[in-house]
Amino acid sequence: MPTVDGMTVQLDVIGLVVADPAASLDFYTRLGVRFGNDFGGHWEAELPGGFRLTLDTEETIRSFHPAWRGGSGRMNLAFRCPDPAAVDTWYDELTAAGHHGELKPFDAFWGQRYAVLHDPDGNGVDLYAPLS
Repeated sequence: MPTVDGMTVQLDVIGLVVADPAASLDFYTRLGVRFGNDFGGHWEAELPGGFRLTLDTEETIRSFHPAWRGGSGRMNLAFRCPDPAAVDTWYDELTAAGHHGELKPFDAFWGQRYAVLHDPDGNGVDLYAPLS
């Protein structure tokens, strides 16, 4: 695993932004994916191998990223960091290397230190760590 200052990150979540949550839930459920409760436009499913698949409505994304416009950025990967400070460290490391920082690290209302970058093709890459 890659490290910065001895800290590692772990790919944890594959996230999809959905226009029609009922249709998306039906589609993925038919494929055997079992989602938990609706957390106000956010659903999570545990996948084999320890990954999670998340579905978020466009409105949910705009609730914390008002400038989000969709387009090709409807899929993102999320990396869990060992602690909140590591979110900042990794964000700084990647933006210093020339990668696009979409949302600077912030303490999100759902209890995580959270940041968003773009990979070289414009896909969203989230960094997060629980605040407590």
